[in-house]
Amino acid sequence: MTIHVKNNIHWVGQRDWEVRDFHGTEYKTLKGTSYNSYLIREGKNVLIDTVDHKFSREFVQNLAAVIDLASIDYVVINHAEEDHAGALSELMARIPGTPIYCTHNAIDSITGHHHHPEWNFHPVKTGDSLDIGNGKQLVFIETPMLHWPDSMMTYMTGDAVLFSNDAFGQHYCDEHLFNDEVDQTELMEQCQRYYANILTPFSPLVTAKIKEVLGFNLPVSMVATSHGVVWRDDPTQIILKYLEWADQYQEDRITLFYDSMSNNTRMMADAIAQGIHEVDPSVAVKIYNVSRHDKNEILTQVFRSKGILVGSSTMNNVMMPKVAGMLEEITGLRFRNKRAAAFGSYGWTGGAVDRIQTRLMDAGFDISFPLKTKWRPDGSALAECREHGRQIARQWALQPLAVPRSNTTHATAVTTATVIATPIATNDAIAMNNDRGMLCTVCQWIYDPALGEPDQLVAPETPWAAVPESFLCPGCGIGKEVFEPCTVGNRK
Repeated sequence: MTIHVKNNIHWVGQRDWEVRDFHGTEYKTLKGTSYNSYLIREGKNVLIDTVDHKFSREFVQNLAAVIDLASIDYVVINHAEEDHAGALSELMARIPGTPIYCTHNAIDSITGHHHHPEWNFHPVKTGDSLDIGNGKQLVFIETPMLHWPDSMMTYMTGDAVLFSNDAFGQHYCDEHLFNDEVDQTELMEQCQRYYANILTPFSPLVTAKIKEVLGFNLPVSMVATSHGVVWRDDPTQIILKYLEWADQYQEDRITLFYDSMSNNTRMMADAIAQGIHEVDPSVAVKIYNVSRHDKNEILTQVFRSKGILVGSSTMNNVMMPKVAGMLEEITGLRFRNKRAAAFGSYGWTGGAVDRIQTRLMDAGFDISFPLKTKWRPDGSALAECREHGRQIARQWALQPLAVPRSNTTHATAVTTATVIATPIATNDAIAMNNDRGMLCTVCQWIYDPALGEPDQLVAPETPWAAVPESFLCPGCGIGKEVFEPCTVGNRK
């Protein structure tokens, strides 16, 4: 089966209605997905990407029904993951000498997956082009860490189609291929879910790479993704959305998530949410039990929120395991410009709340005071929780709130809550420190001025401003644009 995309470009991919897990079981694909492969027939015949390895045989059979496989002149692999390049072994067994165009890093990834170092690899870098006849070219654009080191995009001149790899895609299956043919609400929900769960850690690089691509001043008539729809109606809308999402995105929204052994922490969550709503009815408040709700939906809500409240019962003096797992994922996603606080009930000791608070601080959140309740919350404790919610609403408000006349009646309500407030240094304050370090927001490597970087001829005691613009992160190979100020500790 093929679908006409534009002129001599056809979709030859595979829909997967049944898939529910991606990246092991880390991403729930509730709407299925598609593996988008494209066949270009100009003066030269070019295949861009393949499909997931489990569809290898079907893919090659279907492709052979469309074109004589021996007449394929070039194979372009934008990304080496198995959902993109999984059918390569089956395909290359039929056309073993066909050139494969990919990034240098992709050669290592493809060889590691398929164990065929003898394949005819042609490594490319940003700005390289391939003449495909009829006055058209493919232009390659490296996009390392979006979201693998080997990733790239491919732009087709003449037709002005950007084959964007994982960027601008979504795990969304539909018999229709184009963005203007599907349910718009579903589509944007899946786009945001995809960005929040996969691309958030690389937001600084997303911004830099999009600006680089836009700087080429190339017309874009279509964005042909690796998953989900092809953007043909106003294709730049999703590019602009990515710029918005990458810019420390937040809405007037607060998300609470928790786990509870005896429903005590759930009762606290409900009461805190009531207090927030009482003071600020306009803020959207969502509550999730991590044991019962879709993890990726919770992470998407965290991405959308201006702040989060994380609750847990104390078990063996630590937090509940599913809450710990969520905090580990949140730390890896490296959310920015968000506030957070911990809450929870306990019996003998309240170690869970303390651990959550520390973990949130380590994850980069602006921390507010936590709240503990001993045993099952009674009427007085629930009133305290509601007052806690009122204070959170006031502290986290994005604009001034009216102070209700009854506010003074609650002024002394919070008397037994454990309060922890830790100021977080701002970038400006850190920037004034001559000993500041610079953190790579992609791989977390830290540039320490005291040490410099001898491998790139940067001498010790070289401040960041004096580091050459050609500097590349030793951890991931990205340039200075993805670094942000950080502290590097006491070096005495």
